[in-house]
Amino acid sequence: QVQLVESGGGLVQAGGSLRLSCSASGSIFEINAMGWYRQAPGKQRELVAGIGSRGSTNYADSVKGRFTISRDNGKNTVYLQMNSLKPEDTAVYYCNVVVRHWLGGTLADYWGQGTQVTVSS
Repeated sequence: QVQLVESGGGLVQAGGSLRLSCSASGSIFEINAMGWYRQAPGKQRELVAGIGSRGSTNYADSVKGRFTISRDNGKNTVYLQMNSLKPEDTAVYYCNVVVRHWLGGTLADYWGQGTQVTVSS
């Protein structure tokens, strides 16, 4: 099993910044992809940003140029730096990691508990 601990959410005014962190622990041989998703009330969960094992990144169009995803492999941690926040960024943000539990094992994905980000206008 893998445990994910998220932190960094909160309330911020429009134009402000927040940094989310998500640390993974447990039965991990290697972490493949890591990412952040969000879900606003009444909407489906959507991908915000993802980062591969070699550092390749992808972003939702709505956050390009404002959000930056990064990872620290030594700490099994993924970050999401969010700048120029807008009220429409308000959502619960979920961390997702894809891991192998042992060499040659299949990939398995895990989700964090979610952290609330609220952007006031």
